[in-house]
Amino acid sequence: MTNLSKEAAPEPSIGDATPLVSVTDLKVHFPITRGVIFDKVIGHVKAVDGVDLAIPRGRTYGLVGESGCGKSTLGRAILQLTPPTSGSVSFDGVELTTLGPEPLRKIRRRMQMIFQDPLSSLDPRQNIESILVEGLQAHGIGDNRSDRRDRVSETLDAVGLPRWALSRYPHEFSGGQRQRIGIARALAVEPEFIVADEPLSALDVSIQSQVINLLAELRERLSLTMLFISHDLDVVEYLCDRVVVLYLGHIMEIAPTAELFARPLHPYSRALLAASPKADPTVESSAVPLQGDIPSPVNPPSGCVFRTRCPLAIDACAQSMPALDEIKPGRFSACIRKDLMLTPSP
Repeated sequence: MTNLSKEAAPEPSIGDATPLVSVTDLKVHFPITRGVIFDKVIGHVKAVDGVDLAIPRGRTYGLVGESGCGKSTLGRAILQLTPPTSGSVSFDGVELTTLGPEPLRKIRRRMQMIFQDPLSSLDPRQNIESILVEGLQAHGIGDNRSDRRDRVSETLDAVGLPRWALSRYPHEFSGGQRQRIGIARALAVEPEFIVADEPLSALDVSIQSQVINLLAELRERLSLTMLFISHDLDVVEYLCDRVVVLYLGHIMEIAPTAELFARPLHPYSRALLAASPKADPTVESSAVPLQGDIPSPVNPPSGCVFRTRCPLAIDACAQSMPALDEIKPGRFSACIRKDLMLTPSP
């Protein structure tokens, strides 16, 4: 039987010595080629450019930033769906970047992904039972067809879908129902870690709250570790334990969710929060909103990649990319203006 009803594990400590997921100096650079047979490399898109991150077991980390900052690429690189250019990704102490195809396939059962567009990520030629059973078969889960059918039926129960859905096809469901099917597919193999890549962006607002509540419920009930990628800061504030702020392939800030929303340290974090829609439109923030567009990852600015849009930038910011330092206990920021980070935010 599946463990979909297991009790939530005790809350882990922020300072866990052995995180479930550990990323060190991770880089993902896509080559730009030209020529008759596209064999001449003329540059690279630096989608992820030196990320360090550790996610303790049982925690939900939110990954936020503007479109084009590398969020999805980072999530896919952690799961080895996009091969990293360099760096290290370890899962429960196992280095993933050096694993061969067969060892990597075996460990994939323990880490799954919820994709952004539920319609394009579900095979329209397969019914829901085939979609959900496929992962069980690939990983040798279940003694026979009847056992596997029982397992996927329980998974549908967990995501709030009727069991008669097993015989239907993706196009017969609404967007919210298809996303629940995508969540069920990820849960069917009983993973320990899930990357949820913008799972709400393709849904109507009326459906989003249902999926948010479902993810929150499943996270607590199954003790899942999750990297939740989103541009919706309100959802991140509700769902996540800690927030990772990404800009042009670099982490700008990591902080407990409540602390980041109450007092962001990095100028980019402050600008993101200032640009977020407010429930009360009469309440204005004195933070300076972002100006201009995000620079090209093909030719990022020298030094701090945020300096060309930062209202606090000084000449020294052009010299080198600041390290992600622990400014206060549990709070990390990549900015040389530590004097301003320790003063009240605007």
